Amino acid sequence: MGKKKSKVLIIGGAGRLGFHLAQLCLQFSHPTFVLIRDSSSDDPTRQHKIHSLSTAGATLLKGSLEDEKSLIEAVTQVDVVVCAIPSKQVLHQKLLIRAIKQAGCIKRFIPSEFGADPDRTQISDLDHNFYSRRSEIRRLIETEGIPYTYICCNLLMSYLLPSLVQPGLNTPPRDKVMIFGNGNTKGVFVKDSDVAAFTISTLDDPRTLNKVLHLRPPGNVYSMNELVDAWQSKIAKKLEKIYVSEEELLKKIKETPYPDNMEMIFVYSVFIKGDHTYFDVEASGGVEGTKLYPHLKYTTISQYLDTLL
Repeated sequence: MGKKKSKVLIIGGAGRLGFHLAQLCLQFSHPTFVLIRDSSSDDPTRQHKIHSLSTAGATLLKGSLEDEKSLIEAVTQVDVVVCAIPSKQVLHQKLLIRAIKQAGCIKRFIPSEFGADPDRTQISDLDHNFYSRRSEIRRLIETEGIPYTYICCNLLMSYLLPSLVQPGLNTPPRDKVMIFGNGNTKGVFVKDSDVAAFTISTLDDPRTLNKVLHLRPPGNVYSMNELVDAWQSKIAKKLEKIYVSEEELLKKIKETPYPDNMEMIFVYSVFIKGDHTYFDVEASGGVEGTKLYPHLKYTTISQYLDTLL
């Protein structure tokens, strides 16, 4: 195991997932660099996160995705770049890709995705380019010949699962529950910190080079019917089930203004179209994280539901 660990630049390290990525990077003994904007020092939460990363041994580099010179300076100091920025800003990675291409030293780039596979979602006309922007970044990376790994962790547990997939609610229902479609289509949820651990594990792994890493951990792939059954048995109570058809959900999506309809759009994508699970990972040329890294422990859906009781 004497092989030297790659030096890693994290972009978005004060964000929710980015912070986990930076922490895990340090934990897995990678020399860790975090790009910070001047403006991120205003927000006390961000300030606290950046300070704690610095204390834990991360090197802070000043720069931003709008400043190409700062990007080239940062990128030339590392071997791997991991980007985790809000989905609205996905196209802001274009200058970064140019800097990576120019620097010529990057052995792996992990662009900001961390969701469903944008090349396989079946809702293109509905999602306000949420996925097409990500696909556009993939094509740019591939055209430039930049080595990559794309991380498709599907849904983070902090999204939709706290309400048992009830759009508009923040806590799980105790009396009636909506089930979308027939309730048998399976979706995947992975905890943020677990996504970070799988991501950092791939950085120096030749098996994930120029591949899509999918996460479908056993115990984290559930249909809505299975989620409701699991929750009912935990609260020892039967819920009244209200089935919402595909047509009804689509009507509601069209009547609700963007971005307020995004939760419902994700529900449609995952639990009606089956965008997380309709294809075979290996047959599609991808690799599955829990098969590659069986030693990594992760939070299961059942364990997560226990925290909501």
